[in-house]
Amino acid sequence: MKALRGFLDSQHHHFAKGGKLEKFYPMYEMIDTFAYTPGEVSRGSVHVRDGIDLKRTMVTVAMALTFCLLMACYNTGLQANTALAAQGLTSLDGWRGSIMAALGLGFDPSNCVSNFVYGLLFFAPVFLVTNITGGFWEVVFATTRKHEINEGFLVTGLLFPLILPPSIPLWQVAVGISFGVVFGKEVFGGTGKNFLNPALTARAFLFFAYPGEISGDAVWTAVDGFTGATALGQAAIAGPAAITVSWMDAFLGFMPGSMGETSTLACLIGALVLVVSGIGSWRIMLSMTISGMLFALLLNTIGSTTNPMFALTPAWHFVLGGFAFGMVFMATDPVSGSMTFKGQFIYGTLIGFMVILVRVINPAFPEGVMLAILFSNCFAPLIDWFVVNGDIKRRAARIKA
Repeated sequence: MKALRGFLDSQHHHFAKGGKLEKFYPMYEMIDTFAYTPGEVSRGSVHVRDGIDLKRTMVTVAMALTFCLLMACYNTGLQANTALAAQGLTSLDGWRGSIMAALGLGFDPSNCVSNFVYGLLFFAPVFLVTNITGGFWEVVFATTRKHEINEGFLVTGLLFPLILPPSIPLWQVAVGISFGVVFGKEVFGGTGKNFLNPALTARAFLFFAYPGEISGDAVWTAVDGFTGATALGQAAIAGPAAITVSWMDAFLGFMPGSMGETSTLACLIGALVLVVSGIGSWRIMLSMTISGMLFALLLNTIGSTTNPMFALTPAWHFVLGGFAFGMVFMATDPVSGSMTFKGQFIYGTLIGFMVILVRVINPAFPEGVMLAILFSNCFAPLIDWFVVNGDIKRRAARIKA
C-alpha cells in the first residue's frame, strides 16, 4: 500500500492545476480517494465535526445490499434451473452454457453452486454494463464541470441491476442508466442536487419506453422462450388464492421477480445495517409500512367483486414485488427523500398509501412501488418546506408570548 501511495503522490503534479493532465484531475482524485482517506479536513470554526463522508456513507449502503446481491445471483439461477428442469433440458448452447460446462456444473435446481454461478452469469453482465456506462457519464460531467467524481454512483450502480429482470437486453440497460444518470441527476447539478432517485428514474424510463422487456405483472425467467408471471401478477388475475408460492418462500425470496427485489429477509437485514449505522431513516421505513398495511386492511374490509387485488392482505403486500426493497433502499435515499424528521413520517406515509393505491385500484399495473416513490420524491421538498415553516411559526409565537 505504501508503494501505491508513493506512486499516486508522484503523479499528483501532472493532474494538479497547471499540470499537463489537469483536465483529468477528477479521474485521479477518484482513484486516490477510493483507495485512501481524503487528505483534506475541515479547519477553523466548523459547525459539524464528524469522521463520516460521502464515500463512507455509500460504502455502508453497499454493505447493506450484500445479502440482496447474493440472493440476486442465487435466486436468478434457481428460477432458471427450475424452468430448465421442467423442460427436461440438461445442457445449453451459448457462452453461459459453455462456462457452466467448463466448470463441470449442470442445471440442477437442487445444486446450490449451480444456482449461484448460473445466476451470476446473468447478473454480472447487467452490473458491468450499468457501471461502465454510468461511470462514463459521471466522468464526462465531472471533467466538463471541473469537479470531483462523487461516490454517489457507487450505490446507483448497485441498485439499478437489482431492480431489473435477468433477461433484459444489455443495450436497454445502457440506455436506461444513461437516462437515469443524465436526466435524473446530472442535469440538476449532480450528486446531492437531484430531486428524483436516479436508479428509479432509469427503471421508469425503461418501463415506459420498452414495456415488453420490463413490466409490472410478469418478469422473464432467465430461460429463452420462458415467461413466468410474478406473484403480484397472479394475484391481480385471480386473487391471493392464485399465488403459486408460499408466503415463506416469498419472504425468503424464492420466486420469480426482478433480480434483487425478491427477498424480504435480505432487505430487512439491510434495513438493520442502515438503521444501526444511522444512514437510513427508520422513520420512513416505519411510516411506509404502517401506512401501506392500514390502507391494505381498509381495502380488505371494503372488498370488491370485480377486483381480486382488494383481497390481498397486508402480509402478502409486504413480501411481494418491490415493497421491502423500495422501503429500505429507495425511499430512504437522503437526497431525493424528505430530510426533516417530521417530514420523513409524512413522506413515508405518502409512499405506503400510494403503493397500495396503485397496486389495488389500478388493475393494469399491480406493482406500484416505483411510481409511488418517484411521485413522493416530487413532494419531498414541499413537505420539508411546510415542516420547517411550521416550526418557525411556532417558535415565533413562543417568543411573542
